[in-house]
Amino acid sequence: MGPEQTEETQGRLRRLNMDIVSGAIAAVGALLIATDAGTWQEAVMMSAALAVTMLIVNRWAAGREPRAAVLLPGLAFVAAVWVFGVLAADSATAVYSVAAVATITVSELSRRPRAATAALVAAGAALVAVKAALAPEGPLEAALRYGVATAAVAATGFVLVSLVFAVRDILTELERAREREAEVAVMRERVRFAGDLHDIQGHTLHVVKLKAALARRLLRTDTDRAERELGEVQDLVGDTIARTRELAYAQRRLNLSAELENAKNLFEAAGIRVEVEREGEVDERSAELVGQVLRETTTNILRHAQAGRVGITLVETGIIITNDGAGRGPTPALRGLAALAERVAGAGGTLTARREDGRFLTAVSFPAADTGR
Repeated sequence: MGPEQTEETQGRLRRLNMDIVSGAIAAVGALLIATDAGTWQEAVMMSAALAVTMLIVNRWAAGREPRAAVLLPGLAFVAAVWVFGVLAADSATAVYSVAAVATITVSELSRRPRAATAALVAAGAALVAVKAALAPEGPLEAALRYGVATAAVAATGFVLVSLVFAVRDILTELERAREREAEVAVMRERVRFAGDLHDIQGHTLHVVKLKAALARRLLRTDTDRAERELGEVQDLVGDTIARTRELAYAQRRLNLSAELENAKNLFEAAGIRVEVEREGEVDERSAELVGQVLRETTTNILRHAQAGRVGITLVETGIIITNDGAGRGPTPALRGLAALAERVAGAGGTLTARREDGRFLTAVSFPAADTGR
């Protein structure tokens, strides 16, 4: 799912959340008015309070968060209706609008939501206590009746509004997750680019170093050969510049045959005997990865081994590279090959790198191509 589709989906979820919660708040409020209003005057006042509540809830749920200029007058109005409903209309359900609007007000304006909530609960308890003291059936019975009804209705309003909080928090977390995913993708691409750039530049620098050293030795004995070596260095540098430019534009395509020839020339220039056997042709879908492994292995041999002989065997399913002069002990940490192992595994293949009796083996194997037979 692309970024545009994700944003569209999140927008639809926000609208669906707003429609569901708003519809539920309106339906519950209308039901309370129908069942609790004793006169049309009481019904009008409770309906006005519900209308104010719906206005605030819809603006807030839609993302147009109302500030103090809207919230405080709205809270004062629904609170006045509540006081009238409790003291004059004997209505315990008038607290419904207060609970919904107060929940939004506390969340948006209060720096100490717990203290503000405690103050609202205390005000509600005081109002119930006043009503209980004035009730004809007795303070205890009235306090129990009004207290339970008020708490139940207030909890309903609080829970319905809290659904908006829950969905908004989920959507916010999804947005953050999408941003983190995009950041990780960018970082992975940067790491991949850095690895490819290292392959190009590191390989070239080693070849240039060896050929320059060889040309220096030949200056006094074979100037023609030295000139050819320097010409090859110049060509190599030019080719590296071109490949670096291609990499920057994501146009680079590694040629396995060229990598084999480069590795052979490099080993010979370093005085290492190399044997290349082509028992099969690697599938073109995996040839570039095989070439990258060959390049990285060539660099590792020149850096870390005292090799006198290298064997390169190309088969249909991959490549096998062996060299002597690897010494003994545990396999050294080869970060370049470790990174390539992940890429090879991602392409469905396996990369093996191990040391055995002074020899080092690096092998890449991909599943055999389906020939349709």
